[in-house]
Amino acid sequence: MNAMKIIFLDTETTGNGAQDRLCQLALKERYVDEPLVNALYKPPVPISIESMAIHHITEKMVAGRPSFADAPEYSGLKDLLESDEAVTVAHNAAFDLAMLGREGVVPRRSICTYKVAYALDPDDTLPNYRLQYLRYLLGLEIEAEAHDALGDVLVLEALFDRLLAKMKGRHGTEEAALDAMLAISARPLLFTTIRFGKYSGKRLEEVAKADPGYLRWLLEQKKQSPETEGDWIYTLEHYLGV
Repeated sequence: MNAMKIIFLDTETTGNGAQDRLCQLALKERYVDEPLVNALYKPPVPISIESMAIHHITEKMVAGRPSFADAPEYSGLKDLLESDEAVTVAHNAAFDLAMLGREGVVPRRSICTYKVAYALDPDDTLPNYRLQYLRYLLGLEIEAEAHDALGDVLVLEALFDRLLAKMKGRHGTEEAALDAMLAISARPLLFTTIRFGKYSGKRLEEVAKADPGYLRWLLEQKKQSPETEGDWIYTLEHYLGV
């Protein structure tokens, strides 16, 4: 495990639908100050206004830029991320990995800091597990702009270090902790509480008894985005007994 390269990753995208693509990518190797890449790319679909309002990347900013697949760094990054020695780290990794997959890049191994943070809170006490929420909850002192790919990568690296320290406390060594983080990341999450909609704050077990029709409707919605909603599909099928 010590020979592995830990690669922190974040994407900014045109949206969060099945057709959306990345328009900014940042990658940084652990213990290396300079990013491997931090660049804008011309996506093959328009950037939604909703996404511009979050990351402030406009069509004018990407005009004249190559697509990611046509960029000179593409082949080298693809070889690195798909190599046996690399472990890709992202927050809510399914989303970023789906975006990479649409560009023909499929990392072999990955760690999802969202899933690890959730696993370290077995009683599901936190109101959410978003990257910026955890940044301030844990007091991570990072100079980084939110919703910028490189800024998020810097916060991600600090969060990873904090989570790794917690996992080492449980498993003894860094190698064992990384193995545990990989195993957690490979499994679907089983959510216990719903954090949105008319039943926000309710336990899913209670909702399944009181209004299973709502959960069946929600399951059909989530099934429209299987790449990024695998955890919710698994959770809803569990509580519905599907």
